[in-house]
Amino acid sequence: MIKTLFFIVSTLALGLCQTFAADFWDDFNPVTPLRPTAGLLNDSLRRDNPSMIPWDLGAQVRLRYEIRDNFGIAGAGASSVDFSQQPGARVDNSYFLHRIRPHVGYTADWFSVFVEGRASGSTGDKRNPNAESDGPLDLHQAFVTIGNPKEFPLSLKVGRQELSYGDERIIGPSEWSNVPRVFDTAKLRYENPMFAADLFSGRVVIPFDNHFNMPNDYDWFSGLYMSTKVVPKQVTEFYLLSRNTSAKSPNVLISTPTPTIWKGASARDIYTAGLRAKSNPGAFGNWDYTAEFMGQYGHYNDPAISRNLEHQAYAFYVNGGYTWSQTFGTPRVGLEYDFASGDSNPHDNKHETFEQLFPTGHKYYGLMNFFSLENIHDLRLMTSLKPYARVTLQAEAHAFWLADTHDNSYTVNGARRGGVNPTPGTGYGINPSYNSYVGSETDFIATYAVAPYASLQAGFGHFFHGDYIRQSLSKVGSADANWAYVMTTFSF
Repeated sequence: MIKTLFFIVSTLALGLCQTFAADFWDDFNPVTPLRPTAGLLNDSLRRDNPSMIPWDLGAQVRLRYEIRDNFGIAGAGASSVDFSQQPGARVDNSYFLHRIRPHVGYTADWFSVFVEGRASGSTGDKRNPNAESDGPLDLHQAFVTIGNPKEFPLSLKVGRQELSYGDERIIGPSEWSNVPRVFDTAKLRYENPMFAADLFSGRVVIPFDNHFNMPNDYDWFSGLYMSTKVVPKQVTEFYLLSRNTSAKSPNVLISTPTPTIWKGASARDIYTAGLRAKSNPGAFGNWDYTAEFMGQYGHYNDPAISRNLEHQAYAFYVNGGYTWSQTFGTPRVGLEYDFASGDSNPHDNKHETFEQLFPTGHKYYGLMNFFSLENIHDLRLMTSLKPYARVTLQAEAHAFWLADTHDNSYTVNGARRGGVNPTPGTGYGINPSYNSYVGSETDFIATYAVAPYASLQAGFGHFFHGDYIRQSLSKVGSADANWAYVMTTFSF
């Protein structure tokens, strides 16, 4: 039923695009290169009326159907964990997601205003509470920007907004999620042709299904993020970040009318310093590279043991690739290594697990979203091919190990897998005697740009569970996992 619904909705949406874009039929011709677009409605309004150029009117509609086999399901009981084969466990899930984001904006010489709503929901999802639903309508962004970088280097942006820096490894909106991340924050920006710096401070907004989303008044995130072109042939970035969460951070479960959770982070004061370098396109011929190092210190209140610990952690990644720019399809091959520290001793007064902060993790540590940049080694092989201007094919493979078996494995949102001391063989936890090899994953994605304002994407992933999982679930059984999805996105 859900598959049929997804097909019908997708077909209707594509039909609407064709109906409303009768004057843009070439946009649907596969041999026609994509033209720049501000969205279907904006293009139409601005073409007929130049006075509409300062306005930004439209909506993004995204529809996705996912199939998950052998994934743990939130709210389905303790036996429903990733890769488990315990008899009676609910570990298979399939569902339809929709996300609609209408917006209106206006830009003048020295100021701009932007307001964006969001309706996120799901059908058929067994997770309960469901993090992919957020009520019939909520406020996603609403901010004012004051300044004109062409005339004066300083500008100010205040209000509810997305934050995105670097590769989004530690600061990003998590766009794959049906409920992307936003902050109520103020950001002061300085920029000139060779240097830019953002100084920001604000509060993370907690999704609260069937309620208006509010910021967590007890979770402040601040930072200074700088970027320069002083070093030849690359962009160099340096940042200092501070996350300060008090013990008053909420953790509330409301059971009516439907189970809904309003949960913030546990208490912590964590300070992060980082350095990132990325080669400019074409600066080294067909070669490219990116590297980033992040160090942390501060204090962390571990809710599992109810103790305030000294926090000392670090993480880094490095990748490089080669693109055959003169070959059909401009194929690219890249290799990446990711590392994030784990806690070497759960009984001392130190917390050494890297805190990933607010990342867009879906992009990097396996598209099946099993892992995060915490207590991990990840070796990643990346390939891509563009056989046609509008078609992109991607394939990648990962191999995962725990950085330290004295620590847990962590989910994509940074939560521990299992407790501290489960019964051996019945669940995840801290088992220093277990093998550190968690498993490997292969992912495939195909993207077709139907038009400048419409795209279609499909993906498949398979996870091969390793010795750590087999040993952790030896008494209940374990197995590989599969994942597939189809997604359409439209910018009206």
